[in-house]
Amino acid sequence: MASVLVLNGPNLGRLGSREPDVYGSQDLEALGELLRVDAEAIPSPEPIRIDLRQTNDEAELISWLYEAVDTKTPVILNPAAFTHYSYALRDAAALVTKAGLPLIEVHISNPHARETFRHTSVISGVASGVIAGFGFTSYRLALIGLLPFLTPEA
Repeated sequence: MASVLVLNGPNLGRLGSREPDVYGSQDLEALGELLRVDAEAIPSPEPIRIDLRQTNDEAELISWLYEAVDTKTPVILNPAAFTHYSYALRDAAALVTKAGLPLIEVHISNPHARETFRHTSVISGVASGVIAGFGFTSYRLALIGLLPFLTPEA
């Protein structure tokens, strides 16, 4: 079974109730269901498993990136607030891409259309790609971007 780690940083466990005007009204569970339905629709010789996780803990997020390297699992990462300052997370993300695995940075909102401090990502420079500003569709587009790594025919 092919797997995709969908990792979410701080405060994203509050989706649906935290600033719905910015992040929408659906919660993390709804995101997981949406991605599972998308994964099931992908023609693939083996099922694609979505492993959706969220933490407010930087060390846990870093450990999950190590796990991605060890298990050779592609990553969709929404680093949330860690985007702007976590060099430790950036270094762990670089381990993923240096291992030849894709890591796509996603954001629900468009950080460049928000406060100035959100305009800089320390993760983007080591990510395989960045998708931002499309709500939950950012994650769906990232899943499409991973297709060449998940399905031999893609």
